[in-house]
Amino acid sequence: MKKRYWKQMMSAALATCMAFSLTACGGPKVELNDGTFKPMEESELQFPQPDGTTLTGMISYPANTEPEPNNRTIFKRLEEKTNLHVEWNAIPGNQWGEKIQTIMADPKSLTDFIFTAGFGENDLLRFAQQGVIIPLEKYIDAYMPNLKAVFDKYPEYRKMSTAADGHIYSLPWIEQLGSNKTAIQTVGNMSFINKKWLDDLQLEMPQTVEEFEAVLIAFRDNADKLKEDFGIEGDIIPMSCIMNDGDQDPSILINGFGEGYGDPDRGRHIAVTDEKQVIFTAAQEGFKEGIRWLHSLAEQGLLDPECYTHEWSQYVAKGKAHRYGVFFSWDPANIDNLEDFVPLPPLAVNGQRIFTPQNGSFTSGYDRGRCVVTAVAKKPALVCAWLDQMYDPFQSPQNNWGTYGEDDEFDIFVLGKNENGEDMLQHAPLGSASPVEVREAEAVGGPLAILDEYYGVYVTCPDDAQYRLDWIEEFYTPYMIRDYVYPNVFMSQEDVKQLSNLQADIEKTVRAKKSEWIRDGGIDEQWDEYVKSLDAYGLQEYLALFQKYLDAYFAE
Repeated sequence: MKKRYWKQMMSAALATCMAFSLTACGGPKVELNDGTFKPMEESELQFPQPDGTTLTGMISYPANTEPEPNNRTIFKRLEEKTNLHVEWNAIPGNQWGEKIQTIMADPKSLTDFIFTAGFGENDLLRFAQQGVIIPLEKYIDAYMPNLKAVFDKYPEYRKMSTAADGHIYSLPWIEQLGSNKTAIQTVGNMSFINKKWLDDLQLEMPQTVEEFEAVLIAFRDNADKLKEDFGIEGDIIPMSCIMNDGDQDPSILINGFGEGYGDPDRGRHIAVTDEKQVIFTAAQEGFKEGIRWLHSLAEQGLLDPECYTHEWSQYVAKGKAHRYGVFFSWDPANIDNLEDFVPLPPLAVNGQRIFTPQNGSFTSGYDRGRCVVTAVAKKPALVCAWLDQMYDPFQSPQNNWGTYGEDDEFDIFVLGKNENGEDMLQHAPLGSASPVEVREAEAVGGPLAILDEYYGVYVTCPDDAQYRLDWIEEFYTPYMIRDYVYPNVFMSQEDVKQLSNLQADIEKTVRAKKSEWIRDGGIDEQWDEYVKSLDAYGLQEYLALFQKYLDAYFAE
């Protein structure tokens, strides 16, 4: 309860600070746009701009990559094309979450726009109410033809971007790769198994939980042989993960237990039944059975004992030392390599093989709060016109993945031609390079849209995306028997706040008990008390909020 009270006090203090003439809590008064639409002449918004046009922006960047955005080739080319200079405040990604909240509370620190905001619904509505970000729907329709074209063709994205008050407060990130049950986002934390070890020990690909357990035991019991055969230094680890960490979490293994929902939404722990009812997956019998089974693996020494505490760098280091039999991630190349590891199919439990897609995935990749325009922008129309360049079909893939023609060791793209002889970005082979590391070095993120119809016209489908799409269609789509996933909905500020307060205690409880039960056991003895604690934290109210918006979504 202390945590919730502190959050409420901080929100109240922030609102009070912002209300006093927006004077930046005692500093000089900052003149802010009141959100009224400020049109500009079309001639003023043409690119290239006259010399001397400058905007200010804020951006995050991955640690250990280029810290000055204007040194990145993508922004250099954009400045040459538009003759518009951006003065950036660049913040390392690992510091962004904390610093951006402080900056938003101080109008003196704001820039014209925040390129990689990553704001959730509560942030957007709170900052809109405080007057530090402005509504954008009129600017989109008037001055952002690229984004408007996306919204016109796919009206669901406009719908998902629009708050209950009818305003659009942010510019989204959209990445289409497949659709519905074949979309690349349906599966995040894929499980990968060491095919080289299977072959060395003359083992078949496991299809059931019993066969999988037997394979892990074989990895454990033949550790000396594997180390000798493959020159591995360090202990053999039959299975590793990062517990409660998105794509590195092992929850994908428990889909077949009980009702067959698993726990694919590791932040909210919800799923939708075929009757359009929202359920809490981490209180289902299948979750209980699956966690009990994972504990049995840990008890037998089949699960990395450091999985509860180690960080990404440690996880990757052990993977690059080729010590894993099984691990979990978006792409095996991020942890070890593509040649030795293959996807582990969904495991059957008592003859039942079911896979639950991730929520929101049927509309492909979507981030509502990727970019905002702040109230300090004196020319918001110009800001939006420049940001619309990010939605250009040739520009978006570069912002998302990287670019071509750089003077370094590796480029994501080479510049080629499509069937019509027009410029097309062609993905270069990744080889042994890590997709994450290469893209972080080149890409800039921010607002963008990549549509399925762009592939083969403006850009090729990335190799690592294509093999993931192929894996999903082969291994996972056939077992996606549920009709629905929870959609991307934009809740009211009141409901977002209420949900956030409820989720804080509920999620903290689930994460803590999940790790404890997998490591130490005790789920059967503690289950009833656990469910009671969730109810005490408002689980039924929590589910009712989700249900309210699901009903409204399907009623429209």
